[in-house]
Amino acid sequence: MSTPSVSIILPVLNEEAHIESAMGDLLAQDYDGPIELVIADGMSSDRTRVLVEARASQDSRVSLVDNPQRRQAHGLNAAAAAASGEVLIRADGHSRYAPDFVSMSVTALKELGGAVGGRMNPVGDDRFSAAVATAMTSALTMGPARFHHATKREPVDTVYLGAFLREDFEDLGGLRAFPSGSSEDADFYYRWRRSGRRVHVDPAIRSTYVPRNRVGQLWRQYWRYGQGKTEMLWANGRFPSWRPLAPLMMVVAIATGVALGAISGYWWPLWLILGGGAAVLLRPAAGGGRSAHLVVLAAGVMHLAYGLGGIWGLLRGPVPIRHLKG
Repeated sequence: MSTPSVSIILPVLNEEAHIESAMGDLLAQDYDGPIELVIADGMSSDRTRVLVEARASQDSRVSLVDNPQRRQAHGLNAAAAAASGEVLIRADGHSRYAPDFVSMSVTALKELGGAVGGRMNPVGDDRFSAAVATAMTSALTMGPARFHHATKREPVDTVYLGAFLREDFEDLGGLRAFPSGSSEDADFYYRWRRSGRRVHVDPAIRSTYVPRNRVGQLWRQYWRYGQGKTEMLWANGRFPSWRPLAPLMMVVAIATGVALGAISGYWWPLWLILGGGAAVLLRPAAGGGRSAHLVVLAAGVMHLAYGLGGIWGLLRGPVPIRHLKG
């Protein structure tokens, strides 16, 4: 595995605003071995497919496969099935990549084995997405997951994106598809670790992630995240970690405070709960400057949507999970 062949697998859906820069970064890597970029398009309704086809006509390293199911897990499995590389490196259409993203991924994979990935580094491209990025850098907003905060190589339960041997990916059966279309990567790494394999984060694997730039988009994203974690609970009999319980407990506490006030007339528990929640939301706002109010809004949306989505997932009960191999 001195310079193994690498297949970058990239699922996309309506990524017209970011796909050109993502493809440019991934095709300009400094890696000495062979690279291919396999893009699975979820039948985009914007110009994403046109842009990918144009790049594929100019660069033989790019190939396009269909993802008619439109979900990320299906797209990753379809791209992996069409890939020829010894190493699979997952990419995201909403991200930018350092020139050594692939070479550092392969180096870490050779030295650590299992699966490796870098930190999730959010960087906004407008005022609201920059506020979301600020909120995402706070452990009070995102929790203590090490793939958000690691400063050195260390074992983790899940990682952003990731690189792994194709034979290991195939042996695990690829990703499972959840109805929410979310948390399938966390489920993948949960099953990965249960199989005896390791997962490491390495901050030297550098990329940046562009958060959602609309309140509605952010709400839907985190609603799905909350649902996805409860889908993992129903599928695996446990949460991947205890972190998802925090926003669920916050929503339950607020609802309890409202009910107690309405029934007994004692509203002070609700104000106490809201005061504690405000303290949590205001902490990341300290780095928001003139956009501090947007940071508070983003953090609030993320917490509430995640918590409500998780509660809905619990109330809905078990849902069908598709285990895909291609």
